[in-house]
Amino acid sequence: MVARPIVMFLEGEGTDARGRSVFDIISMNDVAIERTHDFIQWLFPLPEPSAAIPDSPVLTPQDIQAIRVSELAPIALAAGTDRMAAFYQATHEWLMPNDHNHRRITRIIRSLRLLVGDAEADAFHAFILARVEATQAPVSARSRGYWATA
Repeated sequence: MVARPIVMFLEGEGTDARGRSVFDIISMNDVAIERTHDFIQWLFPLPEPSAAIPDSPVLTPQDIQAIRVSELAPIALAAGTDRMAAFYQATHEWLMPNDHNHRRITRIIRSLRLLVGDAEADAFHAFILARVEATQAPVSARSRGYWATA
């Protein structure tokens, strides 16, 4: 069976639709992460199409299994998680009632739960909630609800 583009991307052997590797994305600076809207679907894929980025990957059951048993994909997911945690620690613009980053956070939690496991998803969720609480940010109950059910 030939590996699909999303599996190859997460294993560091392929590129996204714009020709970026997982390493290119993880090394983006905070300004680029904030301004670029078509990387998160590759770094944290889901089995549903993205409404925002129509040509983003959609996981199949075979992709999910291949990523779960891969030696390299979980490393990329961990590096992506660390990078996004650093972004959310360093930036403040998302700490408001509603922001596009709230959808990204939901995606990250769901993708981690699906591809890596509950512990990793719960840890990222806890990190985000701790950041919100520490800053007393007015993040909406709706966003918090999405994160809790992701």
